Amino acid sequence: MTELTIPPDANEQQTAELLREHVSTGDTVEIWDRKRASGDDPKHTGTVTDLGPGYLELDGQSPTDSSVRYDEIGSVIRVESS
Repeated sequence: MTELTIPPDANEQQTAELLREHVSTGDTVEIWDRKRASGDDPKHTGTVTDLGPGYLELDGQSPTDSSVRYDEIGSVIRVESS
């Protein structure tokens, strides 16, 4: 497991670049919300299917389902590499 924390002042492009360096298509990840208050569960868990424009696609889903927009990501934990 490796963790990437997104700087709070990172814009969408910077976040996308950091994610591309940290995860690859096929990796299983946990996504923690930028506004994480309390709780032990990640906001999203799934397999990276695309590092699309504006959001990290998980399990082939859109941001309205289980994928997550870049501006919502606080940290990413790579649980398993492809």
